[in-house]
Amino acid sequence: MGEMTEIFKNVREASRSLVTCGVDKINQVLLMLADATETNTQQILAANADDLARMDVNNPKYDRLKLTEERIHGIAEGIRNVALLPSPVGRVMGETVRPNGMKLSKVSVPFGVIGIIYEARPNVTLDVFSLCLKSGNACILKGGSDADCTNRAIVEIIRNVLIQCFFNPNIVALLPAGHDATAELLNARGWVDLLIPRGGRGLIDFVRENAKIPVIETGAGVCHTYFDEFGDITKGKAIVTNAKTRRVSVCNALDCLLVHWERLKDLPELCKPLADFSVTIYADTLAYEALKESYPAELLMHATEQDYGTEYLDYKMSICTSTSLQGAVDHIAVYGSGHSECIITEKAEVAEYFTRAVDAACVYVNVPTAFTDGGEFGLGAEIGISTQKLHARGPMGLEELNTYKWVIRGEGQTRK
Repeated sequence: MGEMTEIFKNVREASRSLVTCGVDKINQVLLMLADATETNTQQILAANADDLARMDVNNPKYDRLKLTEERIHGIAEGIRNVALLPSPVGRVMGETVRPNGMKLSKVSVPFGVIGIIYEARPNVTLDVFSLCLKSGNACILKGGSDADCTNRAIVEIIRNVLIQCFFNPNIVALLPAGHDATAELLNARGWVDLLIPRGGRGLIDFVRENAKIPVIETGAGVCHTYFDEFGDITKGKAIVTNAKTRRVSVCNALDCLLVHWERLKDLPELCKPLADFSVTIYADTLAYEALKESYPAELLMHATEQDYGTEYLDYKMSICTSTSLQGAVDHIAVYGSGHSECIITEKAEVAEYFTRAVDAACVYVNVPTAFTDGGEFGLGAEIGISTQKLHARGPMGLEELNTYKWVIRGEGQTRK
């Protein structure tokens, strides 16, 4: 038996031990882990510094990779929030009694073993583990080489807490950082029940095209904001600035601003705060003309076709002029990724049409796409943002990490 198969086997066996673990014991582990994470902050930061030293500070992934005391505290608070949430396991989703007296119950149950492939985001290690444990699942983690030192330090802390609480430490496993481990995980039929990739379009496409086990697509976000003919300029400035500049390296950041042609006169005011963050704008002809006298010349470029549909993950965005609401909806249909889309408008019927017509996991009215996040949705944390339509869509929390089974009870009935 190879090294990877041995790991898969150990995690599969450990996952079965969670069946007998009550929610109180699981919450105890999570609360102890939150404390241990904060207690070992300096150990985590030292490992993170080793990873950061290998990455160019100008790389857009640098911010994702970087941990601080404040971020570690936030991660620990997220774990505590997960502990406070109700367990999704064993929830009766529906019941019926058949004419012959059989009682059918549809009951939520864990998947079993969940595999996660992710890039330079070490916070995912703790988020994923806490959500998987609370939902009754074991997890196999395949982090990127960029964050390997940080991930290993965190998993060591997790396993120490599990041992202290008399849990099987194989409930979590971190695979080697190389590509060979990824290939084996993609082919772990019989060992892994569900695979969730978290990262850029390249990673997600690779996993979808090569996996032999079920996959939920997450992460890649080409996000639009449409400033409508009836949009409020004050709200618009705040929304566009927040969506673009809050954290450029995350999947809910704004990539393309659509503006109704009758509001081009307001475009300089709408984009004015972006210059303070040195945001490079790739504008179509009409938008370029509207901005060329006010926006810094070194930050204003003519847009090309490839600028639309790009997930920048950087201080960059495109602008496209739309002649109508339908034109904006059509643009999103062509270039969007099904992640998060926003409209800024004061007209209720326009907002209503946009929310119905736009095909995305999260559709916002007068609120920035920056809110697409499990914590902001009250899920405690998230395992990813699903952009597909089967099983789960949008931020995936505890409920989305359970499937269901039918339980049938009778008194000896037989079928004719």
